[in-house]
Amino acid sequence: MHNLGGTEPFCRCHGTGCASRFTCNRELLVLLVECDVAIIGGGIVGLAAAWQLGRRYDCRVLVLEKESSVATHQSGRNSGVLHSGIYYQPRSKQAQTCLRGRRLMEEFCRTNDLPFELCGKVIIGSTPQELARLHTLYEWGRANGVQCQIIDRDALLEREPYAAGSKALLVRDAGIVDYPGVVRCLMSLAQEQGTDVLTNSFVYGAREENQYVILETNNLTVHARHVLNCAGLYADRVAKLLGQEPNIRVLPFRGEYYELLPRQYCHHLIYPAGDERVPFLGVHATRMTDGRILCGPSAVLAFSREGYKRFTVVPADILDTVLWPGSWHLARSLWRTGTREILQSLSKKYYLRELQRLIPAVKLSDLRPARSGVRAQAVRADGKMIRSMYIKESQRVLSVLNDSSPSATASLAIGETLARNLMNRLRLD
Repeated sequence: MHNLGGTEPFCRCHGTGCASRFTCNRELLVLLVECDVAIIGGGIVGLAAAWQLGRRYDCRVLVLEKESSVATHQSGRNSGVLHSGIYYQPRSKQAQTCLRGRRLMEEFCRTNDLPFELCGKVIIGSTPQELARLHTLYEWGRANGVQCQIIDRDALLEREPYAAGSKALLVRDAGIVDYPGVVRCLMSLAQEQGTDVLTNSFVYGAREENQYVILETNNLTVHARHVLNCAGLYADRVAKLLGQEPNIRVLPFRGEYYELLPRQYCHHLIYPAGDERVPFLGVHATRMTDGRILCGPSAVLAFSREGYKRFTVVPADILDTVLWPGSWHLARSLWRTGTREILQSLSKKYYLRELQRLIPAVKLSDLRPARSGVRAQAVRADGKMIRSMYIKESQRVLSVLNDSSPSATASLAIGETLARNLMNRLRLD
């Protein structure tokens, strides 16, 4: 997984060059590593930044991942969709990043022979509110340069014979990607460029000293000129560890998926019109790159930042949520939506009812429980969800505090921006 060059044993009692380090207590011996940039988090954004740094600039990069493998959390537990850019207001930073990211991701997958397909998707509308939403999305899509058109029911049934809806928005630029495969490829390419990727490396301490940020991990000490925090579900805690005040709290939302066993029910991607008040797109049906059909996800507040099972409880994570004033403001403003999501999580029948709004023929026996994921959502103290990329900057630290959807689609563009920012900082040192 890694090949650290230029490292030296460091004794916690005697320091570097300790003559007795081979007879000292082994627990007091660690490796001392120096680098230009240390990246905390081995997800798709962190490794995209590492790859972009290595291919464009001459610098020493180290990636620290607390798990035994990369893409363990959000990057490996999403719906695998390559977003088109239709959901974002024209000329917004989010739209521009998504559009560039999609083009870069398509090119990356073609170049590295990774599974992906621009299969297109339909966004379903039936009620007056949903049809109005379709027209808004159509206007946004056209302004963003997305290939899209409003189609009638006959055209919809030609594409998706089992879909509901009186009309639909056909989005040709949407697709599917094997994101865990992308992350593994990014890691391999970064390592070929000289980047070290250390798994099982948990950062528990940090301080600034002599123009370096000193990171203490369970197996080495890192002296980094700059640190990029891409810790995802723990980004706010890592930011505090690095001396920043994030001014947000990461709330974990668990999303549950079911596999739709009769695959003929969904040929491509089928989405609802969605609720523009929340950054979640609602339960949808997705054909994965391996041919499986996944339905979901729901979005219910979890009792743990890694709460993939319904009743996984971590008291510290619950306290983090309960003690944040934004949690209560959010609950009051979206209690109807929250109640619906809880019912979907607790009741398979209620989940089915939501899915039948898209595909009426689906039966309870057609659904088999599949994986779940936990999404990190940054929430301000006033209860507002941050919908776009949110980066906190200090002298030697960049913290990505919110990188919600479409961050997987846009990851290579985000990595490009982060790498450019870091190199500008290094040149000023």
